[in-house]
Amino acid sequence: MKDLTQAINSHLSSEFQASHTYLAMSIWLREKDLAGFSQYMLEKSNEERVHAARMIAYLVDCDEPVELPTIEAPERSWSSVQNLFDRVFELEKQVTASINRLYSLAEEGGERSASAMLDWFVNEQIQEEAEARFVLKRLRLAGDNSAALLLLDQQFLEGKALTHLKATNTAA
Repeated sequence: MKDLTQAINSHLSSEFQASHTYLAMSIWLREKDLAGFSQYMLEKSNEERVHAARMIAYLVDCDEPVELPTIEAPERSWSSVQNLFDRVFELEKQVTASINRLYSLAEEGGERSASAMLDWFVNEQIQEEAEARFVLKRLRLAGDNSAALLLLDQQFLEGKALTHLKATNTAA
């Protein structure tokens, strides 16, 4: 369990760093008057902290030590909204890779409780990557068309941008 505990503590930095980065992105988007995208990224920031809290709760419940990581200051500027979401997708893929490593460690060590806890994260990361991929595809379609960008922003503000994607994921 010692190697797994260390790996989970290391993974906490991925969750907290993503949260911090998404908060910075939310601020940048808000500064650009893209309130819908900003709200979405703020929600993503909060979700990442909840993910970290789930892992912390697991460690505490298993009477394992928790080591809170130092978080680096995130980027504060992006060349475009598409560039920002390229980074979101990159971060989500990194988090998925880290979760997969944790899962492998749990299976190798016969830690069934950890595997069960990580099942939720595996499913969550499928959805996180699908959302990031979907937004990126939409932004690529919009290209340099500011009216299309504003329409997407409005869909996020109204909570409609990912409705179809979320309905597909919950039906599966």
